[in-house]
Amino acid sequence: MRSQPAVRYLCTMAFCVTAAAVAAKEVTLQHRGLTLNADLEFATGKTFNAGMVLITHGALAHREMEFIVYLRKIFKDKGYNTLAINLSLGLNNRHGMYDCRLTHRHHNDNAIHEIGAWVDWLKKQGAKNITLLGHSRGGAQTALYAAERDDDLLNAVVLLAPAVKENTDPAAYQQRYQRELAPLLRQAQQLLEQGKGDAVLEHIGLMTCRDTSATAGAFVSYYGQDPRLDTPYLIPKFKIPVLVVIAGGDSVVVDLDKKLAPLADGKRVQMNVVDGADHLFRDLYTDDAVDAIDEFLKTVHD
Repeated sequence: MRSQPAVRYLCTMAFCVTAAAVAAKEVTLQHRGLTLNADLEFATGKTFNAGMVLITHGALAHREMEFIVYLRKIFKDKGYNTLAINLSLGLNNRHGMYDCRLTHRHHNDNAIHEIGAWVDWLKKQGAKNITLLGHSRGGAQTALYAAERDDDLLNAVVLLAPAVKENTDPAAYQQRYQRELAPLLRQAQQLLEQGKGDAVLEHIGLMTCRDTSATAGAFVSYYGQDPRLDTPYLIPKFKIPVLVVIAGGDSVVVDLDKKLAPLADGKRVQMNVVDGADHLFRDLYTDDAVDAIDEFLKTVHD
């Protein structure tokens, strides 16, 4: 049991999040007709040539959610520069949570192109090494980038509670939205085969949106049972070291330690379980996660 009182923690957390948000600088770039934005933050006395941790948020979320801001604050305290990006999700200069009233036109693979755009941007700024970090669905998308892209500046991958195939399979869809996935997926795939990927499906569930609309192409990209949606499937394809940080009390990504056990060799593939942590690593469990990441990155940099 943690000795620090909950009230004190909440006040400290609020202060840290506010201070970190003020200290960060928003940067933008143009990508495929959209403005992408990110928060850039340097540790004291550091510049681009000290390297960068590129942070990708979870599904339909954003870079200014409390968990991400506090994560950046701890990294800064430990001497790491961070670039926390907002995935556009098909929207120009997107800020805040994705509005479920909007039609989803974004695809899962859009994320790897946008992560790539920011990697290229960091190279142009003079970054000497880049650690990729992603949380939840953003962790699976970060894993997809690491599996399918190669760049000499990438030195490590860190995945926090990354998504697995069970998060988008028929059983999970039924449990979450109380309707079957198969008929919707069949309809969406038929539309794709007819060259109608932009046709819109109404009143469906998609990730954190329970009653929303999405194009057939968007729906298939997230629920098409592609093995590339599964983090454990992707990890063996990495060419650089990876640390998977598992939330011991996670009710969203379940039994990740068991899924990774056959892959974790303690060297190229490492995992660390933060006992008691929920999916968002609340109640100072973020500190425990970053401590594990810091130890991992020290071995990578050595």
